[in-house]
Amino acid sequence: MSDAIHFYEPRDGHRLPHDPFNAIVGPRPIGWISTRNQAGALNLAPYSFFNAFNYTPPIVGFASIGYKDTLRNIEETGEFAWNLATRPLAEAMNQTCAAVPPEVSEFELAGLTPVASRLISVPRVLQSPVSFECRRTQIVQLEGVDGAKVPTWLVLGEVVAVHIDKAL
Repeated sequence: MSDAIHFYEPRDGHRLPHDPFNAIVGPRPIGWISTRNQAGALNLAPYSFFNAFNYTPPIVGFASIGYKDTLRNIEETGEFAWNLATRPLAEAMNQTCAAVPPEVSEFELAGLTPVASRLISVPRVLQSPVSFECRRTQIVQLEGVDGAKVPTWLVLGEVVAVHIDKAL
């Protein structure tokens, strides 16, 4: 084995100062997901495991590491919006990472404006130049190779409407 290559098996740890997995799989778009619970409370949270999975119909997905409000809201309502997090919105996006009670809106916390969607009841981020309105198609709890459940859920949704700022 060459000394020029660092090898590790994830089950045994990477033995590096920082886990390289997130940096290797990159760049990754952020899944800045807005949801609404059944009581009407809004939620906005960024997810670093997000991507597009299909063209026709367009399907996007993200992974929720841990059972969070976003996942619960999507299970309840079947809807979510993906909002493009741009460099000018980075600070606001970081503020939406805060762990707050479900009745506290991350929109208000970050000084963002919820704007009505056309086909779903969940609002989009007005300041975001691109948003997708999505309806849940699947929620899958991940499993390891040993079949043991992992506390991570893959949420997939069909994009039913797209909003693009014409200035782009």
